[in-house]
Amino acid sequence: MKRTTIFGMVIACAAFAGTVLVFSGRLHAQNNGNNGNGNNGKPIIPTPYNPYPPGILPADLDSELARVYREIQGIEQEALAQWRALGPVTYTGQPPIIKGNGYDAVRILGKLMDFDTNISPFKNVACGSCHMPYVGFSGPIPSVNLTMIAYPGSFHYRAGKRTAQRYTYSPDFPVLEYNTTQGAFFGGNFWDSRATGYELQSPDAHQAQGPPVDTQEMMFPDTACIVYRLSQAVYRPLFEQIWGADSFNIKWPNDTESICDTPGGAAIFGTNTQPVRLRPEDRTMSDNDYNHWAQSNSFYERSNDVSPFTSKFDSYLAFLGGNASAYQLTPDEKAGYDLFRGKANCNSCHLDGRSTAPTPANGSAPNGVDTGATASTRPLFTCFGSANLGLPINPRDAFYYQTTPDFFGFTGNPYGFGYRDLGLGTFLRSGFGSWPNPNATWIQYAPTNDGLMQVSTARNVAMTPPSCPTTEAPGPYFQKEFFHNGYIKSLKQLVHFYNTRDKPGYAYPVTSGHCPPGTTEKVNCWPMPEVPGTEDMTVGDLGLTDHEEDLLVIFLQTLTDGFTTPYPDINTYTGACMTCNPATDPNCSPSRQGNASLIPTPPLPPCTAAICGVAPFPSPPIP
Repeated sequence: MKRTTIFGMVIACAAFAGTVLVFSGRLHAQNNGNNGNGNNGKPIIPTPYNPYPPGILPADLDSELARVYREIQGIEQEALAQWRALGPVTYTGQPPIIKGNGYDAVRILGKLMDFDTNISPFKNVACGSCHMPYVGFSGPIPSVNLTMIAYPGSFHYRAGKRTAQRYTYSPDFPVLEYNTTQGAFFGGNFWDSRATGYELQSPDAHQAQGPPVDTQEMMFPDTACIVYRLSQAVYRPLFEQIWGADSFNIKWPNDTESICDTPGGAAIFGTNTQPVRLRPEDRTMSDNDYNHWAQSNSFYERSNDVSPFTSKFDSYLAFLGGNASAYQLTPDEKAGYDLFRGKANCNSCHLDGRSTAPTPANGSAPNGVDTGATASTRPLFTCFGSANLGLPINPRDAFYYQTTPDFFGFTGNPYGFGYRDLGLGTFLRSGFGSWPNPNATWIQYAPTNDGLMQVSTARNVAMTPPSCPTTEAPGPYFQKEFFHNGYIKSLKQLVHFYNTRDKPGYAYPVTSGHCPPGTTEKVNCWPMPEVPGTEDMTVGDLGLTDHEEDLLVIFLQTLTDGFTTPYPDINTYTGACMTCNPATDPNCSPSRQGNASLIPTPPLPPCTAAICGVAPFPSPPIP
């Protein structure tokens, strides 16, 4: 390289660093008042980003964010007490292993990090901000679930594009692989399976590395910022006891705090994803620490605090295994379960781990009787695959409206309603809003995987705070959202969608909010799918009666953990339940739940070329 080129690069880097310091310094000066230390040590958030038309953001958003923040602080204090009671963390043996309390040590560290609000630029959101225990570690704000769908990140009110996916049992998902015989992908984490787990051999750990540097979530501009904040954490000694005393022997540049107080995507960073200028040896150490962050988080999610197998159904399996004192399903629960395994076809994707017949007590093959004997006493109610369920565009999703730059010069969605969520297909193309695809041989499969989203476990789909004992109106209920875009608002509605999506007289070539007169959206009118041509056709016209739909909902409620032993932290909800009066509100029923908040989808422009114009092209073309 020529000397003049090197000199030019030095000048350019110095200019960039100066820009970062000037911008961040100005932000701190304007926000911090006289003390120079922010609001109780926290940088103050600039004027919120609000490009949304009226009604997209819920009226109680600020108070609800504050409520969740207080709940998170309470759980963090609980985790700190658990750490103090842990006792010495001592390695013995060869290879060295933490004797006696190793499981607890790593689990508690993961919990401490999961509920640490300092792991965000403005020290105001944690992983738990979108994933709280009382809803199976999914979205904790009923009004958000009803309206804007995705949750605001550290810089309010940037928001993502999808629902907060439950991460109960997510550590059980395998590394993403393509099954050539089945012609399908299995494994990975996130709705689009982009957390493949290829490096750490754990999709769940890989997933944990995403939100802290997601521009719409926790929003750090550099993975080193998480490590920097961990080095300042009160629980730093526990991290060092587990992962090494030299874990944070990193020489941090003087501008690290200023950089890490600025959300990712800020114009000053350009395309630089490592603005914290670490020496190579320090970057390696930081990367290793970030891997350990992910592994500890994943171990917490694998623990009995999150994924404990303590539902009525788990007790029922014990009954089938010969424990006469275990739980027996009620007649309605059993009828729902029979539908789940039969007429409703749920078990084709949400596998229940049964039917290993013939069993010895009923004869030998080929003359045995299929008694549905238990094959697994820890079934996960997922096939680990993906499916396009034919959901319509949800115009309530805040992401569609983030078309203008915010305070930091970041535009979340420059394509507006030209955006289409192609799910797994976008990831395979390394496309907009996803991650790079680490396996080039997969790119060819993108068209057949457009619109496919992960088949989540059905476990804990019905979990709500005990004070709001159901997901269904009239309640008192906790308003949840279902599927990747939050279009469905109750379990009854979910089952009805599976049952009637393709039923003659129910499917219409319209967008949400435009069902024909005389029809009711989500009752006898389903708008057209966002991504046509790849829908899962094993559902859509199941022929279930209204009562059979209700029975399925009753069975799904048996998959909620906390029956055999209390579910940890489930009583931390301090918000209000929702109720409605069927006599005065026509939408006060599970089948019409959320319909009062429907808004018309605007005229849709064609799918932007940045998504649908990336080879290999969608087939059939996306309108």
